[in-house]
Amino acid sequence: MKVLVVGAGPSGLTLALLLAKAGIKITLLDAAPTVDDRPRAAHYAPSAIRVLKAAGVLEDVRRDGLIPKNMTWRKIDGSVITSITDVAQPGTPDALTVLPLNMLGKVLLSHCEGNANVTVLWNKKVVDVGTDGDGKGAWAKVQGEQGEETWTADYICGCDGANSQVRKSLFGNEFPGHTWDAQIIATNVYYPLDKFGYDDINFIIHNEDYYMAAKITTDGLWRVSYGEDTKLTPEEVVAHQPAKYERMLPGNPKPGDYKLLNVGPYRIHQRMAPAFRVGRILLAADAAHLCNPFGGLGLTGGLVDVGGLAECLIGVQNGWAGDEILDKYDEIRREKFQEVINPISSSNFLRVSATDPGEALVNDEFLMMVEKARTDKETREELDQGVFAVCHDFTQYYDKEKAPKAEARL
Repeated sequence: MKVLVVGAGPSGLTLALLLAKAGIKITLLDAAPTVDDRPRAAHYAPSAIRVLKAAGVLEDVRRDGLIPKNMTWRKIDGSVITSITDVAQPGTPDALTVLPLNMLGKVLLSHCEGNANVTVLWNKKVVDVGTDGDGKGAWAKVQGEQGEETWTADYICGCDGANSQVRKSLFGNEFPGHTWDAQIIATNVYYPLDKFGYDDINFIIHNEDYYMAAKITTDGLWRVSYGEDTKLTPEEVVAHQPAKYERMLPGNPKPGDYKLLNVGPYRIHQRMAPAFRVGRILLAADAAHLCNPFGGLGLTGGLVDVGGLAECLIGVQNGWAGDEILDKYDEIRREKFQEVINPISSSNFLRVSATDPGEALVNDEFLMMVEKARTDKETREELDQGVFAVCHDFTQYYDKEKAPKAEARL
């Protein structure tokens, strides 16, 4: 089997490694000249950790990353509403791990470059895709440095992000869902929030100055993501950042009190493609669905997507499953977005931006559960296991007579 993966982001690179380990030949195309070096997301939930382990990169991720301790919800004055101690489940092999996405990208790319089954090509912009007339293969039109090229494969996997050309080739501008009336400003900053009693992950509940503050590197870099007026231009956002920091962060810091590395404004969405499979074309991660960043379900959901897609394609490759297993991928992953990722991520955003912090422990069912879990072991177990709700084992659809050991199981 030959598979063409479009997009050399974390999901595309991870998918390439998973398939390559099973002996599938992968060509990975990306329009950029090199791997994306923007920090962006950083938290990998236990469900995503399992996929990174299957891809063979977890040891490197753990070497460069950190395992956070507590996750706390706070009022704007820093006072604690409730908290989850040892939120990463550090005693388990699937412990939540933190590593900025640009650093993960370098780890994944290094592993891909060391695998003979993976070919990574840069400056290759996919402009159209389709399934062959006989339904037995797929093609991609690609703009390269030498002009337009046509690439063929047994399957094409679109992992090319929120503005996916693969998705647009299939559905045009159809991407059902909604855009929040908010913009999030992601900043990376060296500022000693822990000296003010902040934990490794903090959610500040406030109707205007809501934000998330989390430690993302071992040398003390923090990600601070906050809400801002949608009417502000990117230039106005940057100009307003010092005032926001001084007003909302503990210690009311002025620019000389911290070292700011990045300011990145972006709009947030809850959207899902009409289908994740059209013939020999498949979608995963942000190319298939989008959600707001609070709780990290976009990144985690994308990695779990490619883990499931790899199981399906490996099953087809080895004759353990027919092509129809890819319909299961389409069905189940869309179901997981609708029933898990979309409602939970939406609740996460509304919890910080539209909840009365003084009434949170009597009006918000999730925070009430968190508070109960502090003293009730069964509730804590339910809370810990809830992170796996996004997962699905596609090896259960293998023909067990042909694959009694289900070697490809993640």
